[in-house]
Amino acid sequence: MITDTHTHLYSESFDDDRTEMIERAMNAGVNRFFIPAIDSTYTEKMLQLKNNYPTNVFLMFGLHPTHVKENFKEELSHVEEMMAKHNCVAIGEIGMDLYWDKTYQKEQREAFKLQIQLAKKNKLPINIHCRDAFDEVFEVLEEEKGPELFGIFHCFTGTVEQAKQAISYNMKLGIGGVVTFKNGKIDQFLNQIPLEHIVVETDSPYLAPTPYRGKRNESSYIVNVVEKLATIYQMTPEEIATITTNNSKEIFGI
Repeated sequence: MITDTHTHLYSESFDDDRTEMIERAMNAGVNRFFIPAIDSTYTEKMLQLKNNYPTNVFLMFGLHPTHVKENFKEELSHVEEMMAKHNCVAIGEIGMDLYWDKTYQKEQREAFKLQIQLAKKNKLPINIHCRDAFDEVFEVLEEEKGPELFGIFHCFTGTVEQAKQAISYNMKLGIGGVVTFKNGKIDQFLNQIPLEHIVVETDSPYLAPTPYRGKRNESSYIVNVVEKLATIYQMTPEEIATITTNNSKEIFGI
């Protein structure tokens, strides 16, 4: 059993073959799909997925940093409304992204902090998106740290020092396709990080692993991530799948 801790199954990229794509993943041994939110425009599609796959799909609610605009407080109200009505397993994906646009850096930081506080209040994990913003994200985590702060540092692509810092804030590292890239770098130090701190993900439809790099990613390709980790940790793919699934259960409580 493999758990994909981060997959955008509602993405428009899957509109033509969503059912077949999910079947391919299940046939490959993936039967737990954790779905992060982006903003309120995707809520209906997320709820439909949960309705169609009630025992396989688990929903997070949150506001993605690249979608933080002037109206972010309205979006956060929507997050709270969804949490009250539906089973929410985490707040995500949240964080900071200074790669595309720094216009709303201040708002991104505030939205990140408010959503962390929302997660802590509800005893939920967070799912962090961080791009070109390690220092800024760590600054907020430092302010909010404590036993009630925990979650996943999604799509971790930092250094070994940053990995250890993330883990110090009770974060598991979400490892996806980047670990299979020739220039991905994280494969060079990951064996220094105990496997108990690792979960696997695809971030599909983004960041497809080798040999699919550059193409649309899908949850079945997580097998390639598991195989790469098996090589790094000198274990069998089955052992990697079991341990990372257990790690996901520890975070999400299911």
